Order: sequence, then C-alpha cells, then structure tokens
Amino acid sequence: MDSATSETRTPLGASADNGLKIVIVGGFGVGKTTLVRSVSEIRPLNTEETMTRAGEAVDDISEVRDKKATTVAFDFGRITLDARNVLYLFGAPGQERFWFLWDRLFSGTLGAVVLVDTRRIDDSWYAIDRLEHHGTPFIVACNDFGGPTYAPRQIREALDLDPHVPLLDCDARSRASGKQVLITLVEHVKKQYAGSAQVSPVPEELTL
Repeated sequence: MDSATSETRTPLGASADNGLKIVIVGGFGVGKTTLVRSVSEIRPLNTEETMTRAGEAVDDISEVRDKKATTVAFDFGRITLDARNVLYLFGAPGQERFWFLWDRLFSGTLGAVVLVDTRRIDDSWYAIDRLEHHGTPFIVACNDFGGPTYAPRQIREALDLDPHVPLLDCDARSRASGKQVLITLVEHVKKQYAGSAQVSPVPEELTL
C-alpha cells in the first residue's frame, strides 16, 4: 500500500481552460477526507474540527469510535489532467446534520463518487438517493476497512444499484487506488455524455 504522505506531488500547471468538478459523498467516517488528501496535487483545504463529547449526542459514533475529527463544511483538492483540464475535488460532510450542504455541492458537478463502508452499507442510501434525484452520474467505491468481504452482486442488491453504475473496491489511503477510482468515474461520465460538447476530452491516464 502506498501512502500519499510519502510521495512527491505534481506541481501545479500555470493555467487550465476547463475545471471539472467532482464530488465525493458517503456516510459518516467512510474516508472521504482521506481520499481527497491521498490524490490531491495541492495541499487540500480541510474543514475538520475536533470531535467532542458534546457531539456524541448528535452524531452516531458507535461504528467510528477511533475517529477524532470530522468535516463540518467540505474538503477541497485539485488534480491536473493535462495542460487544459483539471479536476476539482469536493469531499462532502457525512453527518446527517450537514446534509443540507449536499445539494449546493452537487450544483455544476460533472460526476460523483459514493464512498461506502460495507460494514455500514445503509449509510450510503441518502447519497445515492440525492445523486439520482439530481441526475448526477456516479460510481460506487467500497473503501477497505478490513471488514467482511461481500460479492459485488450482494453489494449491488443491498444498494439497489442500476446495472450501469460502476462498482469497485478501493483503499482511500492509497494514491494509486484513489487514482483508479477517479479514472473509473471519468470514463463513466464520458460514456454517459458521449457526443456532448459540454464534456471535454479526458486523457486515458491521470497524471498524479
């Protein structure tokens, strides 16, 4: 497993013609902030705050007791695709009390990644529902927390996913794994909007 903290990040390009917005959503503590950190070529903007005992009465931390901080607005990162195109990554907060922010984050979004912890698969329902409501293309990535292994068919049935929605495993801590998640999403979006002038050509490989 390669760690994002041990790699040299690609320098920013001087300019870009097209900024493509990607949103990463999912339940509380599924690894959204970690994924943005692992793939961003800039130092990510994080809005994490330390979790306190007062929050225990609001947020269900029974399944994430090792979590010490939580996102209260959004995470932001950037990836250069080529000289003309960049991806802007927005990680959405997972707690129910911040869900009102999601619809605003979805505005102008090219596509989304729904990050899933298969130990708490019900936490993914709201994200999928809102993306479908907005008509936003998305993929589902199951983050590896070392829990039980489920067959793709079982996960698809549990999430009631349409057959065309890509489903893959990932490790949000790994830059290479995060890169593959984004490649899968971009390729999915290209298929969804094939022939549309609104989607700029995207190279086969992301330079991270």
